[in-house]
Amino acid sequence: MTVVHPIARAWITTGGTGAQNYDEFADDAEITAIIEANPHSALGIEMPHRAPESLGKSFLDALPDAVARLAEAKADGSYTPAEQVVVLYRISAPGEESAYGLFAMVDTDQISTRADEPGLVIRNEDVFIAKVRERVALAEALGHLLSPVLLLQTGRGDELHAALAAATESAGVPAATDVDQSGRTHAIWLLGPGPEQDALTALAGGGELVVADGNHRSLAAQTGGLPRFLSVITTPASVAIQPYNRLVSELTTTPDELLGRLRAAGAELAELAGPVEVPAAGGAVHLYLAGRGYAVTLPHVAGGRLENLDHALVERLLLRDALGLDPGDKRITYVGGDYPASWLTGEVDAGRAELAVLIAPVTVDDFVAVNLAREKMPRKSTWFTPKARGGLVVAELSRANL
Repeated sequence: MTVVHPIARAWITTGGTGAQNYDEFADDAEITAIIEANPHSALGIEMPHRAPESLGKSFLDALPDAVARLAEAKADGSYTPAEQVVVLYRISAPGEESAYGLFAMVDTDQISTRADEPGLVIRNEDVFIAKVRERVALAEALGHLLSPVLLLQTGRGDELHAALAAATESAGVPAATDVDQSGRTHAIWLLGPGPEQDALTALAGGGELVVADGNHRSLAAQTGGLPRFLSVITTPASVAIQPYNRLVSELTTTPDELLGRLRAAGAELAELAGPVEVPAAGGAVHLYLAGRGYAVTLPHVAGGRLENLDHALVERLLLRDALGLDPGDKRITYVGGDYPASWLTGEVDAGRAELAVLIAPVTVDDFVAVNLAREKMPRKSTWFTPKARGGLVVAELSRANL
C-alpha cells in the first residue's frame, strides 16, 4: 500500500488566497504589508499576529483571529469544498521548465530522522522547536492545514514527473490559478477517485520521500499527533537549490576582533574588491561588515561530508565559536534565495544589520548523500525553488482525513 492518500475533506481556493509560506520572509514587516494589500491571503491565517488588525498580540493570543479569518474565507466563497481528491499542481513561468507536484496526505509514521528509524519520509534538517510549537498550536486551533510539506520523490521521480506532466496537460482548465511574487503561475486541478488517482498516489509513494521544504511542519504533525499531514509530492526535475544566507543584526565583538578570531581558528581571509556576491561554488563564504567584503575559507573539522558543509562550518566556527551565538539566537536572520546579495549588503549599509554571511548553495550531490545516510542537514541550509504556495489547498483535519 502507498503512504500517499487522497485528501478526504479539502477546501480548494477560488482565487486570491495563495500565499508565500510563513517561513519565507526575512522581515516581519513584509508579512504585514502583504496581508494588508491582499486581505484574503492565507498568510493572515498562517501568521495571525502579523495581520494589521492583530499587531501587538502574541502568536498564541492571535489564534482566535486566525480561526475567524478561515471561517470567513470559507463562508464568503474564497474556498470551495471537495472530497476524496488529490490535486494536480503545476508551476510555470516564461523561459522556465514547468515544475509539477501532487497535493495529498502522507502518513506521519513514515517520517524517519536517523539511519535506524524505518520510514519512507526523510526529514533532513535540525529545526527550531519554538516554530514547531507554533505550527502545532495553529493546527489545533484551526482544525485545518494550510501549508503543505514539500516532499521530493527520489525513487520514482522520473516516472512521477512524466505522469504529472501528462495528467495536467489533459486536465483541461485549472480549478484555480495564482501568480506569486516572482511572476510564476501556480495552477491546480482536482482529481477524484479512480484509476488515475490510484496510479498517481502509487507513484508518489513509490520511493523515499525527502523533505525539501517544511521540516517544522512535518515535526509539528508528529508532535501534534496527526496520523497524516498535507504535502506536495514533487520530483527532482521540478526543483533547484538556491543560496540560504544569514544576517546578524548585532555583533558580540568588534569587526576587527571577529576577523582576528577567525584567523586564529585557522581561517584564510582575503578582502574582496567590488560588490559582495554569493560565492560561485562551495569552499569559501563571503562576509560583509563595516563596509568591507571578505572571502573566508573556513578550516575543515574532524568528521565527514556533513560536518564540513559550508553551512555547518558557518554555524559552528563563525556563529558559535567566534560570535558565541546559538543558531536560534534572535540576532540571526536566515535569508532565503529570493533575496539577492545586494539586499543583504544593503541591510548592513543601512544599519539594520552588522554582518551578512553569503554562502554558496548546497549541491544536489551533497544533499542526496546526507539524506541517504539519514543524517541531518544544518539548519536553514537548503532553499528549494520554486516554492509550493500555501492557501491553495486546505486539508480539514476531520476523522476521515486522519
